[in-house]
Amino acid sequence: MPTVWVLYRQRLRRDRWQLLSWVLSIGVLAWFAVEAITKTFGDEASRAQVLKLATATPAILVLRGLARGPGLDSFTFFEIFTFLALLAGFMNTFMAVRHTRAEEESGRAELVSATAAGRWAPFAATVLHGIVANLVLAAAVALGFMGGGLAPAGSVVAGLATGAVGLAFLGVGLLAAEFFSTSRAANGISATLVMVAYLLRGFGDATGSVSPDGMTVTAAWPSWISPIGWGQQTFAYTGNQLWPLLLPVGLATVCGAVVVLIMSRRDVGASILVGRRGRWEARPWLRGPFALAWRLQQGSIIGWCAGGFATGLITGSLGSAIQSTLNSNASITAALREMIQAQGTSMTQLLVAALFEIAGVLAAACGVQAILRMRQEEAAGTAEFVLSEPVGRVRWLGSFMGLGAISVVLVMAFTALGAWLSLVASGDTSTAVGDVWATGVAQLPAALIYLAVPAVVFVVWPRATIPAGWALLGIGVVLGVYGGMVGLDQKIVDLSPFTHTPVVTDTGTDWSGGFWMLGIAAVIAVIALVTVPRREVGTA
Repeated sequence: MPTVWVLYRQRLRRDRWQLLSWVLSIGVLAWFAVEAITKTFGDEASRAQVLKLATATPAILVLRGLARGPGLDSFTFFEIFTFLALLAGFMNTFMAVRHTRAEEESGRAELVSATAAGRWAPFAATVLHGIVANLVLAAAVALGFMGGGLAPAGSVVAGLATGAVGLAFLGVGLLAAEFFSTSRAANGISATLVMVAYLLRGFGDATGSVSPDGMTVTAAWPSWISPIGWGQQTFAYTGNQLWPLLLPVGLATVCGAVVVLIMSRRDVGASILVGRRGRWEARPWLRGPFALAWRLQQGSIIGWCAGGFATGLITGSLGSAIQSTLNSNASITAALREMIQAQGTSMTQLLVAALFEIAGVLAAACGVQAILRMRQEEAAGTAEFVLSEPVGRVRWLGSFMGLGAISVVLVMAFTALGAWLSLVASGDTSTAVGDVWATGVAQLPAALIYLAVPAVVFVVWPRATIPAGWALLGIGVVLGVYGGMVGLDQKIVDLSPFTHTPVVTDTGTDWSGGFWMLGIAAVIAVIALVTVPRREVGTA
């Protein structure tokens, strides 16, 4: 036990700034949501009107949650909880992989296991680290809601629900680390599973049963196979049920038990999915820096593409189900149909645009990871071996940036392919095939911004590349995807590239925002390429 405590303190010391930023960001977002909703929808009548629109427009429920009445407490939980749970999922999967597979990949785990600590003390320390982090996260969310003036009892339940969802994804991250030999692939698959859970919850909420007054929604079965959906079932502030939290805790326990079983049967550094043996000599087309970048990142790129494809499949299926509901449900008013038609679009198109925005975030994350991998190679000292060959810094950086751009396109292509296949299989003709692919193309400029900006940070301030890359993406998502939801000023919301993504409609698409972002991304990329020869390569 003393050894576990020492290893736990080491993890806490190494993670303190990352955890602090995650926990404070999520807690402050909870507080800010209350303040913004109070300011924007101060009276119950306006909140009731929003709920009626949301329950009559299932696409809104995908990005919100389960409606549970117009009270300020329940309305806030409806608006923000699923996003808090999504952030908790990412925080925990990254933390789990960082302290397991990344440790084995770097060789530190083998050194520790050779001491008296053995193999099990580091694993126990990681689990303890995750449990404590989620308890702190639960407290931060509860304090954020209470700081906004919400009921203490419901705030505590909401905090516990967020922490429990995080704990479930801690288990998912630990299990993913057992399957893949690299932390990049494990992170990619883990992040994909978090997004799939979010979309399943959205599918269940959007296809659920709406009460006659339009104030409450009962989730359909897909919500019950998502840890985020389990957290919603606590119905904080209106029901304050704690028993649904047994489900995410149970999932974490089962994942932990499976991890223990796998670890007891494998060597340090090994994984369930073993890469095939390579040739003695590389083929000619695999001997350049671009090919090396591909070999280093192919697992994570495949994982991001799989996530995009799954997002597309769910988008098409959900769009068809909602379009069918719109055509047959008498509770959906003619005014709503007219409003949708006035926008020159269909419900399926609206949903495709909304969920492709999530896929755009996946594509941007894939681009960010391409630059982060380059920084990891430099910090590990392996970049110097590459640059000792006749490979210039511009070519080296250009190879990683080029691969990042290709991977961004691939993620959106697989997303569009999944949506198209799903729509074709369901017989939905409300959305043209070309519009699905155009919506995918519309996400590319914003994603490419998140490839170019980290590249400049890598050139100018190498040590800040990793934290700045993820921080910029997180801020962009919060501002662009959820800024309007929590009532941020439009000038602040416009700082996010995702805000300027073109929206494809039947009546015409304004591509100007996309062209501007492409131009900005190109200029920033050129600055990075021109500047990189002027700095030294190092491990600091």
